[in-house]
Amino acid sequence: MIRNIDLPSPPKITLGVSACLLGESVRFNGGHKRDDFVAGALPPFFQFHTICPEIAIGMGTPRPPIQLKEINGTLHLLNKDRPDEINVTEKMVRFSHETAPTLHALSGYIFKNKSPSCGIEKIPVYGEHGQPIRHQAGIYAEIIQRAHPNLPIEDEGRLNDPVIRENFIERVFVYARWQALIHEGLTMGKLVEFHSRHKYQIMSHSQAAYKSLGAMIANHDKLPLETLALLYPEALMQALQHKATPKNHTNTLMHILGYLKTELTLDDKQEMLQILDHYRTGKLPLIVPITLLKHYFRKYPDRYIAKQYYLEPHPAELMLRNHV
Repeated sequence: MIRNIDLPSPPKITLGVSACLLGESVRFNGGHKRDDFVAGALPPFFQFHTICPEIAIGMGTPRPPIQLKEINGTLHLLNKDRPDEINVTEKMVRFSHETAPTLHALSGYIFKNKSPSCGIEKIPVYGEHGQPIRHQAGIYAEIIQRAHPNLPIEDEGRLNDPVIRENFIERVFVYARWQALIHEGLTMGKLVEFHSRHKYQIMSHSQAAYKSLGAMIANHDKLPLETLALLYPEALMQALQHKATPKNHTNTLMHILGYLKTELTLDDKQEMLQILDHYRTGKLPLIVPITLLKHYFRKYPDRYIAKQYYLEPHPAELMLRNHV
């Protein structure tokens, strides 16, 4: 049995969140960047671990803006207007490395976009002559990502895309279930059960991953549990990062519909197929065929489908599948 006694079992899933997104006045200009989805929709379902790394390293508010700059091949985090006077690179790197090991209880992280400390992508790095020479993640965000490569992360800007938003929240719930499994004690039987309950979620994201993860579990006797405990979550979270397309969702829903082939009337089957086609061609959101299937499985219960997370991977109250 593999057990991690350091992982707590919080009443709500814990998300790391850049403090400004929850309305805390920690921005360089003394303001905040409260995000309606993060601060408004998520609190009933999550608890937050808020961090502003710039405040944490002693920069006050308001404060001069900072930027990434490369000097003689070395990356620096400098005062944008007075780069020769204020260099917080060493403080930020040290704080990031000290903080990373304390975040194992997080099941996801929402960063502030466009930030030289917290941005997860496309942050400009300026050359010595003041022109952008490349782009990368902010210093803090990059160190956290390296320390927790399986952790679901996004920034609030990308979460405005309903497909990315639904994908992120789905990954958070899957990762939280994996953490809970490790916390209670991983056994081979529990790993097989975990995979079985997530099969259709994996299928909706990647057929190739569905096959490779299935093969990994099917041949589990050839690998020690300690190895599987490292390989499986990495492959799983990589698979779920693939956007679940209407084509893949339709294929998955067709597989699930097969469990009702002896219960539904011909008219019911034709209606279901028509709704699936309307979803596939963009005329209906995913929630419509999902709702109808859930209705049928309430009438005709199936023990295997009842254990699947696919039909309700996250709280329906978030309405994430109403827009994909």
